[in-house]
Amino acid sequence: MKYKGYIGMVEYDDDAKIFHGDVINTRDVITFEGESVKEIEQAFHDSVDDYIAWCKEDGVIPEKPYSGKFTVRISPKLHSLIALAAKKEHISVNKLAEKALVREVSSAI
Repeated sequence: MKYKGYIGMVEYDDDAKIFHGDVINTRDVITFEGESVKEIEQAFHDSVDDYIAWCKEDGVIPEKPYSGKFTVRISPKLHSLIALAAKKEHISVNKLAEKALVREVSSAI
């Protein structure tokens, strides 16, 4: 589920007969639950809205779902090879890495 840029992942607890979910694209903990699809969707929206309101009240900037930046530590040799490959393709190292990651993730999903 998606709402205001946040992504919720839901599981069903067969013992408790309830859906429960977490927002998965932020490090902050945002959870929600409900007994039906309609309830779980509403609970997800309410939890995101409550999180944003809580942040505003406390003067905290809500953690935005993934900024599009992350640090990867690799060997200097691999870094050199990546830079060379990017130059040969006339693209940036970032663009080369993005293309490789898209290829990898697409085959994994």
